[in-house]
Amino acid sequence: MKFGLFVNAQQPRSDDPVRRFRQCVEQAIVARDVGFDALAAGHHYVSPPYQSLQNLPLLARLAADAGPMELVLAVTLLALLNPVQVAEEVASLDVMSGGRAVFGIGIGYRETEFEAFGLKVSDRVPRMLEGLGLIKRLWTEESVTHEGRYFRLHDATSTIRPVQRPLPPIWIAANADAAVKRTGRLGYPWFINPHAALPTIERQWGLYKEALTEAGHAVPGARPIALELHVAPTREEAVETAKPYLEGKYAAYAEWGQDKALPGEENFRVSFDELAKDRFILGSPEDAIAQIEERIRRLDSNYFIFRAGWPGMEGWKVLKVLELMGHDVLPYFHKKYGRG
Repeated sequence: MKFGLFVNAQQPRSDDPVRRFRQCVEQAIVARDVGFDALAAGHHYVSPPYQSLQNLPLLARLAADAGPMELVLAVTLLALLNPVQVAEEVASLDVMSGGRAVFGIGIGYRETEFEAFGLKVSDRVPRMLEGLGLIKRLWTEESVTHEGRYFRLHDATSTIRPVQRPLPPIWIAANADAAVKRTGRLGYPWFINPHAALPTIERQWGLYKEALTEAGHAVPGARPIALELHVAPTREEAVETAKPYLEGKYAAYAEWGQDKALPGEENFRVSFDELAKDRFILGSPEDAIAQIEERIRRLDSNYFIFRAGWPGMEGWKVLKVLELMGHDVLPYFHKKYGRG
């Protein structure tokens, strides 16, 4: 059983980015010291109303303070990027961290980002898959020649390769049913998003396992899930503290169309109580333990990435959550399930 912190690097554009970066460093150090197993960071471009540090250089810097924690790219929008650059940069992160990088990838959903890169949203799935295949070859083959739909290489040799052999762990984020089933057919861990409600995810978990079985794959050892979380001495305090920041974040998601990327009739323009139900972990340490246990029981999850802060939240509030998690929640799971 592993637990990671999604570092709070996305902030209002009016904030001082240097001060906010220093808070990320402080969060990483506290997370390390209270018993977290990983740090994670997200990836978006041209994303008002927020500013955000890019995930790979951020995790490379945090590696200096991370100790034994894994560094999770959560996720790299691979459909936007050149696979040669990604292969060498992720390999560099793996080397700099001594073999602790986790390569999470996704196709992206925001048309604005694809337009900014001169790409078509309709090409995102084949671009990601072709890019991933090339990255794996660059990491494992001495010379790569490739004539594909989107990329061409001739006798290319990667400048640097990962420490982890043959590859760092690869997780694929997926929202739509078709994407979840595709991840299962490919045999990769499905990195479950924090946006869909638990009943939807439970149904999709069944689709994922069916696809794994039909393609002859075993259930992967890592079964990661990202979750929004705020823990306080009481549920009332947790909700009161987290509500304004989560409301703002999910209002931005609604503007970006994130809810429309989910299956069914998901809609983020609802009351906070309806938005939070079966989606966020908010409450006392005892509440958090019960809700995490429910996801272990219903989804067989064993790698939890918690986002404990959102744009605009003061850094000290995140640190309070980490300290409560380290004192009252993580020890429960480490004792029951073991660590790592």
